[in-house]
Amino acid sequence: MTKTSRRGFMVGCSSAIAAMAGARLNFAAFANPELEPNQEIMVVIFLRGACDVINFIPPIGGIDRGHYETARPDLLIPTVGVDAALPLGLHPFGLHPAAASLHDLYQDGKLAIVQATGMHEDTRSHFDAMAFMELGTPGSKSSSSGWLSRHLSSAQNLPPTMIMPAMAMGNLQPTSLIGNYDTVGMSSPGSFNLSTGPYSWRSAQRLALRQLYELGASDLHLSGVQALNAADIVEANYNSSYVPENGAVYPDNSFGDQLENIAQMVKLQLGLQLATVDLGGWDTHESQSDYGNGATGYFAGLVQTLSDGLAALYLDLDSGYTQRLTVVVMSEFGRRLRGNDDRGTDHGHGSMMLVMSGNAIGGLHGTWPGLHQDQLYDRNDLAVTTDYRQILSEILIRRMGNPQLGTVFPGYQNYTPLGVVQGKDLEPIYTGAHSVYLPTIMR
Repeated sequence: MTKTSRRGFMVGCSSAIAAMAGARLNFAAFANPELEPNQEIMVVIFLRGACDVINFIPPIGGIDRGHYETARPDLLIPTVGVDAALPLGLHPFGLHPAAASLHDLYQDGKLAIVQATGMHEDTRSHFDAMAFMELGTPGSKSSSSGWLSRHLSSAQNLPPTMIMPAMAMGNLQPTSLIGNYDTVGMSSPGSFNLSTGPYSWRSAQRLALRQLYELGASDLHLSGVQALNAADIVEANYNSSYVPENGAVYPDNSFGDQLENIAQMVKLQLGLQLATVDLGGWDTHESQSDYGNGATGYFAGLVQTLSDGLAALYLDLDSGYTQRLTVVVMSEFGRRLRGNDDRGTDHGHGSMMLVMSGNAIGGLHGTWPGLHQDQLYDRNDLAVTTDYRQILSEILIRRMGNPQLGTVFPGYQNYTPLGVVQGKDLEPIYTGAHSVYLPTIMR
């Protein structure tokens, strides 16, 4: 494999970089010169559809094992045999057996698992819950910007020049990045170009579009120029024959492809700070598992895709990047404790979060509420004991160096670190506008 050097990159697309550098230098206008520029990389993976965390991290002992077996006779994860749950140390919980790659990371101390996370708002609507979470404003969908956009707009320690600060893998920009016009969205780097007609036509189209978009300064014009600049950069540097390092093998599906693309963009050193990835299909109302065995079937395939993808990303970036990398996995809510008549599970409440990092404080975190009927939310669902914003705030403060919680999560108060990542604790700043100031670069 031929790697793209930093020098080669600069020569290969100098015109595109020059076009973008002027805009990127605007970050210096609101950066604090006394702060060392933050070089951390945060990847946010959203499990769309509401992951069944009770089978992802099933109880394998204690009184809750009995409640679990009673509620899910057709969906059980065994405790013995080849399909047994993978034990999490001395805890009475295990990982789904399809999460063997994640179990290895857990044993190496690179994975923090937080149980019973989510929002206290009572909603079982996928769309409402995802909007609340990604806007960072539980109970309200009125914000004009997402929590990741507000992080970028409020952080005072960003490098003054970033070629590609944020990237959304997929066809649509996630709600968490609404309001950020520097986000590059792509399904894959190889298809991130104008694809109509022969190359000479595409070149003429790109030139004409650039001239058109450079005529104005509206959001539409800026977004157009941003997309063309990004296309120039990716086209000049994307390696379709990329070989992951350290023997990493990504899942042979779109999720694996997207994680591999993120790794390649990280290695190009474009200043990437944020990347988002979706993994859908978790709305398992029926046929969640094979008959009588929750360890096999459809849900197991999703778990393995997530597990193997995360492990491959960590291994691929393990030569110099994992100390700067934090991956957080979240879902809009969990599933009901009791299985339904279709070998599935219905919408629930409490969920989980995973944090993978070279700076993770590995282990099982959070307060387990219990599975007795009197301990369940609405007597049916896993309760929420950890606000999802607490975990994200800890990552923002300890890894990204941004204490502006009042801006990123309006209305959120009384933050204390749970202890899922290492880093410096900064005093949280709870003042900040809701609708949220966007600096020149973001408008």
